[in-house]
Amino acid sequence: MKKEIILIGGGGHCKACIDVIEMENKFKIGGIVDKKEKLHQKVLGYEIIAGDEDLLKLDRQYKYFLVTIGQIKRGQNRIEKFEYLKKMKAEFPVIISPLAYVSKHALIAEGTIIMHKAFVNADVNIGKNCIINTASLIEHDVEIGNHCHISIGSVVGGKCCLEEGVFIGGNSVVANNISISKNTVIGAGSVVVKSIEKSGVYAGNPARKLDEKT
Repeated sequence: MKKEIILIGGGGHCKACIDVIEMENKFKIGGIVDKKEKLHQKVLGYEIIAGDEDLLKLDRQYKYFLVTIGQIKRGQNRIEKFEYLKKMKAEFPVIISPLAYVSKHALIAEGTIIMHKAFVNADVNIGKNCIINTASLIEHDVEIGNHCHISIGSVVGGKCCLEEGVFIGGNSVVANNISISKNTVIGAGSVVVKSIEKSGVYAGNPARKLDEKT
């Protein structure tokens, strides 16, 4: 019998996560948590069974959870839900699409989801509660901190280090041997060719801090 898992967040990212969970076929989705006014609505056939205020009660009924709130730029909502449930001793499995490639020499921490067609190469270390989104590429020897989101079609080159809370926008490229400081946002389609020591929002080719003159 498959173990039941509760999804936290019922938006668009939740739909993508449902597709991965169904295809992986290791867990049965027991329901979704979202805003109270959405109770009993369905997302791809799965019912919203509770609001955020019911998390404590759900933790007593269920063991496994996944944060399925999207992360566009800042991921504070994802972080808060993850850390709250961790304090309640909830468990967060790693979810990996059968259509993704993850090297047997890579390490993926709890609560992280690897979406369809993503590629995670050897000696990669990915932290907790991350999104490695559709068709992204993480090259060898990359370190990715907790609560990061590597968006669709992005490339993170070999031996990069992304600190906690980094967001890499869709179709961006991070060159080899780059370090990016915590909570930095890289805009979609950017090319990062120099390490980023000061957190902020960066975009362009080459990526520059948005409050700097170009």
